[in-house]
Amino acid sequence: MDRFTVEVISQTPNPQQTIYAAMHQDYAEGFVWQTRDGWPSEAECGDIIIQNLLKGGRGHYGPLEHPQMVLNCGWFPHSTMQQVRTHRVGVSFDVQSSRYTGRRLLEVVEGKRTVEEVFYLRPLGFYTDRQGKKYEYTVEQRQQDLDWCRQACDRYKTRIEQGFSEEHARGLIPFDVRQHWVMSANVRSLMHLIDLRWKADAQLEAQKLCEAIWPHFQAWVPEVAAWYEQNRLKKARLAP
Repeated sequence: MDRFTVEVISQTPNPQQTIYAAMHQDYAEGFVWQTRDGWPSEAECGDIIIQNLLKGGRGHYGPLEHPQMVLNCGWFPHSTMQQVRTHRVGVSFDVQSSRYTGRRLLEVVEGKRTVEEVFYLRPLGFYTDRQGKKYEYTVEQRQQDLDWCRQACDRYKTRIEQGFSEEHARGLIPFDVRQHWVMSANVRSLMHLIDLRWKADAQLEAQKLCEAIWPHFQAWVPEVAAWYEQNRLKKARLAP
């Protein structure tokens, strides 16, 4: 959808072995690092995690907090950032600030960027509000909103030229300016986020963020992801 993008900057190698080591140290007499040559394979550790920590509703998620993934999320609307930052337990963010990145607004006025490169508007189509009322977002309405975003850029440019500070002038721009951010999360906190923001009643753009994160999560912890997909994904259960 749109130009939303999520890329991996870095991630803990052998994450399921890392979880296994943390779990194993809970009950091992010895120093588990010394036995690392005898640890099960990454896939086998994934199966052990499922059997001993996750299966049957055990919900012993503590060891899953050790491996981390760092993601670069791009071109999402500001509202999506607000939604995911609500659930920041185990998650850390560095977010593009419009105090320092207002040049892109000026480039809309200069014709160097399109309005939709800088602002997000929902696609055309039919929607439902929280009370169940249905409505259509039409071509005409969307064009009016694009025009409004362009006018806001013009006003922003005027205020900057009048000597306004960036943090003052940014208060004039539409709410859903696009933002890029770097987000780090552990295995548990990623499942927590996906539990809450990939539900059927979650806001559309937050669902799209989870959809873009999901393939990276699957590739990183495949056995854990397979269990999660079967038992928790989009089932609106209480987040771990």
